[in-house]
Amino acid sequence: MNKKFLQLNDVGAYKIAFNLSNYVWGVAIKWDYFTKDTVGKQFVRAVDSMSANIAEGFGRYGKKDKIKFYRYSFGSIKESQDWTQKAWIRKLIAQEEYQYIFNELDKLPRELNSLIKFTNEKLAI
Repeated sequence: MNKKFLQLNDVGAYKIAFNLSNYVWGVAIKWDYFTKDTVGKQFVRAVDSMSANIAEGFGRYGKKDKIKFYRYSFGSIKESQDWTQKAWIRKLIAQEEYQYIFNELDKLPRELNSLIKFTNEKLAI
């Protein structure tokens, strides 16, 4: 019997976070120096850290260690929502960009909770 192991790119939360981070990068890279240096760097770091923490957790051995990193992503989601709001209010992103980013951010808590539940149920240690 061939056993298929879960790969990082199979994880819904990771795929959403990874794609969103690249989307936000594409938006922020076009901003002027001041905007990139103030809002842009922190916005990109917040969004990047969502998928980075999921990847780091995925690479850990024990389920408690894995889940700790998955939970860090929740904080990054909230921080990303804050930067999205600021970018919108400061007229740095268009309405379509704002909607897309927020819609993707809204999907992540459910996906992360599913990943945590799966990790808790499927791993012995």
